[in-house]
Amino acid sequence: MRCRAVVTGLGVVAPNANSVSGFEEALRQGRSGIRAIERLAQLGFACRVAAVPQGIDTIAASYFGEDELMAMNSNLRYASIAAVDAWCDAGLVRPHPDDDIVDWDAGAMLGTGIGGLDTVGEKIVPLTDAGKVRRLGSTMVEQVMGSGVSAKVAGLLALGNQVTTNSSACSTGTEAIVEGALRIRHGLATRMLCGGSEGSSHYIWAGFDAMRVLCRTHNDTPERASRPMSASAAGFVPGAGAGVLLLESLESALERGVRIYAEVLGVAVNCGGQRGGGSMTAPNPEGVRRCVRSALADANIRPDEVDAINGHLTATGADPREVRAWAAALERTPEQFPPIVSTKSMIGHALGAAGAIEAVAAVLMLHRGFIHPSINCEDVHPEILPYAASIPHTFRVMPTLRVMAKAGFGFGDVNACVIFRKWDESDKVERRETYAADGSA
Repeated sequence: MRCRAVVTGLGVVAPNANSVSGFEEALRQGRSGIRAIERLAQLGFACRVAAVPQGIDTIAASYFGEDELMAMNSNLRYASIAAVDAWCDAGLVRPHPDDDIVDWDAGAMLGTGIGGLDTVGEKIVPLTDAGKVRRLGSTMVEQVMGSGVSAKVAGLLALGNQVTTNSSACSTGTEAIVEGALRIRHGLATRMLCGGSEGSSHYIWAGFDAMRVLCRTHNDTPERASRPMSASAAGFVPGAGAGVLLLESLESALERGVRIYAEVLGVAVNCGGQRGGGSMTAPNPEGVRRCVRSALADANIRPDEVDAINGHLTATGADPREVRAWAAALERTPEQFPPIVSTKSMIGHALGAAGAIEAVAAVLMLHRGFIHPSINCEDVHPEILPYAASIPHTFRVMPTLRVMAKAGFGFGDVNACVIFRKWDESDKVERRETYAADGSA
């Protein structure tokens, strides 16, 4: 019998809020965290807006010592704050640095898309090229190595189970939740900190600007720049931040008597093979459909049991194709289509952190029984118009919300999907019905 994984802790560092309660309030209000970035204008970027968490240095100084901060670039600061918050939100005690006890049952699956490129661009390259290698100090490697984000959190919280970093472009954060849930399900860990982070740096965003996939039409009105599902969408807004979920075995959560936000009911990852319309930068629609269907089968639920969707939806030409893929996967006509939202409309696209921050939003919506608005799509894209009634433009109370699907799709044609179910005491007894990937019982 497999172990069941539930969400008992949340942590988030987002462009529109830096706490779980603040993030929930921002979601309810439809508050944008996108701002004009003067540095991008100085550097000649076509896109001169971005979504960057605010006040982080002050928060970090209250969480970590001076020695720790010297080895933390923006990526590591975002991840560490969100991870500590998720840990404490789950009722766990942050260990003292001098405490020599290791938690062998707790691990971390924390991903990043591009990571510490700010450190590379601002320090390693100029100092190395100037022949001043000795001035780099002793923390450069740990700030830029791929696994630095999970390694840093492991040291802060004395984690002794698997500690690793995944990277699958924009599906990174969602994929981390999949992998962490599977580790708990297989009985290999009791608790896993799962999510993703992405630093804030023009070095990270420059390549996307060169690809002309960033929004360049709303530099004077930043809060209106991220326009998923809109006819006037003109590219995504680069973002940064971190989202972390503390996943725990149901047995452990019940034994500790802690609050349970939701259950990770089903998970799936796949790749579209860069065929059938897919490419390095675009998903194969059949791959998307199969990924969602696999997650539903893993969850043992029918497609019509999904009450709402938190989509990937980046404000690019991929949005109409994504909506059609969701409709095919869930076998829904436009009239039957569930509410679909894009958290990116408020926080931009946080790349490797996107799926994790948006998963935090999905869990909050399930737990509190509401749907946040998708802002800036008052002019719904013509190809999405049949589904327009399913796009909430304002906050909606939804007490019947039980099951939400969250998916992420990344460069490389890689996909990840998680099915969350609101926790109810009646769910202590696991359902026995089984459904195949085609939805049949």
